[in-house]
Amino acid sequence: MTDTQSPRSRELRVTGVTRSFAGVQALSGVSLHVEPGEVLGLIGPNGAGKATLVNIISGYDLPDSGSVILDGDDITRSKSHMRARAGLARTFQHGHLCGGLTVRENIEVTAMGTGKDRKAAVALADGLLSEFHLTDRADHPAGSLPHGVERRVGVARALATEPRYVLLDEPAAGLNEGEIGEFADNIRHLRDRGLGVLLIDHNVRLILNVCDRIHVLVEGTSLLEGTPDEVRASDELAEAYLGRSGRAHR
Repeated sequence: MTDTQSPRSRELRVTGVTRSFAGVQALSGVSLHVEPGEVLGLIGPNGAGKATLVNIISGYDLPDSGSVILDGDDITRSKSHMRARAGLARTFQHGHLCGGLTVRENIEVTAMGTGKDRKAAVALADGLLSEFHLTDRADHPAGSLPHGVERRVGVARALATEPRYVLLDEPAAGLNEGEIGEFADNIRHLRDRGLGVLLIDHNVRLILNVCDRIHVLVEGTSLLEGTPDEVRASDELAEAYLGRSGRAHR
């Protein structure tokens, strides 16, 4: 028999998401999508609704209306741990590492949290430690790491769930220029792995350098979306968000 069903859509899609808090509209009809093997940047001024949107996508908040679809499955009302098992991971702006555990243990515990046994978790951790150049830090307490290394551990820990999509929440915050360059390589590596990446950051240079597309939020609504060159050339963006600094990046 011929299968007449259309193939399942492979993307993380947000459609018409709206959210308000005590009468204040945080998001209004926001839609975006991330495909496997691409990096979508999400930028906007403070208060634009970026954190609210990321919390809704990752299951730490629920929308008033709208939907979150993961590879054809509606996960709008799913708990965060169920989204992780379904293939969606995120990092956090403030690390969220277990400071009393070693780097290796942080990765292993995360892997076991998605159902892997100890042997599989150890093997996965070994691979991620090598991949992110963390082997020499494997037995260091996570609470004692330099900031740039902590960011890399956060990404490795997120990948311990073996996701198809990763939300990177302000990963460059507090990094120096050298660390930002190294972290940009880590993000490109995720794309090369075939993962879909949603990158949220205030570092516009990083966003312009590593993203395939950029989505701009202003006051809870989508201002524009386009390639880095299209966003760079936008007078609307320059006036609404980047101002003179935006023009300087052209």
